[in-house]
Amino acid sequence: MRVYLSVLKLRLLNGMQYRAAALAGVATQFFWGFITIMVFQAFYENAAATQPISLKELITYIWLQQAFLVFVTVWFRDSELFDLITSGNIAYELCRPCELYGFWFAKLLAQRLSSAILRCFPILIVSFFLPKPYNMTFPPSLSAFLLFLSALMLGLLLLVAISMFLYISVFITMSPMGSLLIFGILGEFFAGLIIPVPLMPSWLQNIANVLPFRWTADFPFRVYSGHIPQKEALIGIAIQLVYLLVLVWLGRISMNRVLRKVVVQGG
Repeated sequence: MRVYLSVLKLRLLNGMQYRAAALAGVATQFFWGFITIMVFQAFYENAAATQPISLKELITYIWLQQAFLVFVTVWFRDSELFDLITSGNIAYELCRPCELYGFWFAKLLAQRLSSAILRCFPILIVSFFLPKPYNMTFPPSLSAFLLFLSALMLGLLLLVAISMFLYISVFITMSPMGSLLIFGILGEFFAGLIIPVPLMPSWLQNIANVLPFRWTADFPFRVYSGHIPQKEALIGIAIQLVYLLVLVWLGRISMNRVLRKVVVQGG
């Protein structure tokens, strides 16, 4: 465990150096945030029926999505790991005196954490001071905020566990593009990053509730706004824990199997 914590710390400090890239990302995310809000604002103004989530809650949902984008998107990746697998340099990783799954998990977790720390605070601070109706609102209570933090961090761990399957699949396909496409499309859609889950048809919501993607983004963001009651939030956090344990267990098994069959060519 000490090895993995050291990897997490070192990668976190390394990632915190890319401030210029983070500022460019902040500008881009503000642009997309405003565009998305205006699209949904037009939809709400012309909707014939009352929507299952209010516009105020949805705007907060969108700003949280932009602030913690690297926490909730599968396509945010470590190209270095892809290169290690496809080039054969994975042999160096296999020489490390630690388990490869845990080592990569710590690296990916630190990468997302460092990027989010640099980006989230400017977006959150500015979004609170925007004029209505574009401003973000505070959570309804302190307990809702604490539940949101718990759900957000568990969602981050869950997404890293999901993304590990992306890297494991490259051992078989030797091409990251197909896996990125499949995981990216499924992950973004069913996590509610394109259409919030409450606005989906009921049959799509049933699918989203079964898949793990929704618990990485849609669930914590709706806990923050109070759209999900606190009792349901506690049940949801328990579901997150179950998904996390199962996916980590399956990921370790899958990693061990592909490593037994890996072939490294060269001199």
